[in-house]
Amino acid sequence: MLTTYQEAVDWIHSRLRLGIKPGLKRMEWMMDRLGNPEAKIKAVHIGGTNGKGSTVTFLRSILQAEGYTVGTFTSPYIEQFNERISVNGKPISDQEILELVKMILPLADELEETELGGPTEFEVITAMSFYYFAHHPQLDIVIYEVGLGGRFDSTNILHPLASIITNIGLDHTNILGNSYEEIAFEKAGIIKANTPIFTAVQHPGALKVIEEQAEKQHAPIYRINHEFSIQKHNSLEKGEMFTVEMGPLSVEQLEISMIGKHQTENAALAVMAAQYLTQIGSLVITERAIRNGLLQAYWPGRFEILSEHPLVIIDGAHNDEGIATLVHELSTRFADRYIHVVFAALKDKKLDQMIAQLDKVADQITFVSFDFPRAAAAEDLLKISHSQNKLAVDDWKTYLIDEIHCLNTNSILVVTGSLYFISEVKPHLCRILKNMKISL
Repeated sequence: MLTTYQEAVDWIHSRLRLGIKPGLKRMEWMMDRLGNPEAKIKAVHIGGTNGKGSTVTFLRSILQAEGYTVGTFTSPYIEQFNERISVNGKPISDQEILELVKMILPLADELEETELGGPTEFEVITAMSFYYFAHHPQLDIVIYEVGLGGRFDSTNILHPLASIITNIGLDHTNILGNSYEEIAFEKAGIIKANTPIFTAVQHPGALKVIEEQAEKQHAPIYRINHEFSIQKHNSLEKGEMFTVEMGPLSVEQLEISMIGKHQTENAALAVMAAQYLTQIGSLVITERAIRNGLLQAYWPGRFEILSEHPLVIIDGAHNDEGIATLVHELSTRFADRYIHVVFAALKDKKLDQMIAQLDKVADQITFVSFDFPRAAAAEDLLKISHSQNKLAVDDWKTYLIDEIHCLNTNSILVVTGSLYFISEVKPHLCRILKNMKISL
């Protein structure tokens, strides 16, 4: 039997060997054995291609500002594995992880002997979260982020108070489909009968699929630029200001500290969900809590400025849409700077389109390898690029130390790509920057 936190985490990660196994049967089997904890929690379910984590954070921060205790289930982690299961933004303890694993492990072994086969890593973590949240004594509500797709995602055994689909992009096409419509069908699988769906999807074909699924489920639908919209948007030096209009009602001059116009859409979805929870009497959320919560919301690794002098930014832009958003912000905000991009990615992404966009905005681009099973080799990324100033590096840790020390006042270092890479690189960058400030 496992006796330490590290042994528990190693066992969870060992489940990666099973890969991705779509379907809900294994989750339903485990939930039945655990007394169906998923049925005992009030939840909001959030899917989409990009923006899920940010929307989770905006909504959590709004609810916290009103004084509620809020659980969140997110993936992947950026700074610490435990943050995937958190309460009021605080990751659960090492001891709690160990105890949860001790409870799930025998079930996983038993399930392995059935025709369903053993649970995947994500299914194990999801099962742990359901049990934890159902037995938490002070929890008011939980916000669940979909892991992959929606229809067959292990979180989709939920029957939430409301569902959110942030947007649709061409990501995980090898699993979810090759068109916006096919991917939208998988994402729309989280829409439940008579349960409202809030969405920022704007691609016409994808939105039509979501509308059709909502109609089949008799689910009220609230669409951006239809039932609600963003008006009077103004980019600030360290965030965004905007108004959310909901028919005859509006919430004026909201501010967020996250950078990018796309974040106003994620924030607007959180506002709509908060208003709905108040409307049905599940919670009571004031406009003051909405304002304070949005302003205080922080989500690591999303256009995050780690240092202003020198200017160092990290951004988990891990697909075509994410890169497009990053490129837009860089070209809008830092057009007068020398932009040095450091990029790492997983080899199963649409790398040619992503790199082509970065080539256009980067004065210098460096491709790096990192230690992850599906990581692309730096040399392979280099071959795709058409930049005149490009480089491939294997030892990214040493390279970043040298590059940061060489940055001048007109330069900006942007480290981007896979969220798995961002989770590795952020603590390293923070140590470099801290040591620089100490030595000054």
